[in-house]
Amino acid sequence: MDNQAVEVEILGKLTQVNCPAGQEETLIKAAKDLDERLQQMAQKTKVTNEVKLLTIAALNMSYELNSRDAASSETMTEMDERMEKLTASLEEVLSKVKQGQQA
Repeated sequence: MDNQAVEVEILGKLTQVNCPAGQEETLIKAAKDLDERLQQMAQKTKVTNEVKLLTIAALNMSYELNSRDAASSETMTEMDERMEKLTASLEEVLSKVKQGQQA
């Protein structure tokens, strides 16, 4: 797949970034989201050092991803448990139906 050069603006600075063809809009949206986060963070915290802002944003985003992964994993575990209970219930019912047919 070919890469496309896309120009994005973050903290008032234009940067060219390569991305897979067809993913340009997604990259532009991600850059806008990041820029908005950084602008809001700069206003709230009064931090002006771009490296610090980017570091804090990266840590916040990493934390959010880890939290979502943990929640997703918990949900999957709950679904697995429910499926096991449902399977056991179905097997029990099927067993009773078979026994009733043999009698």
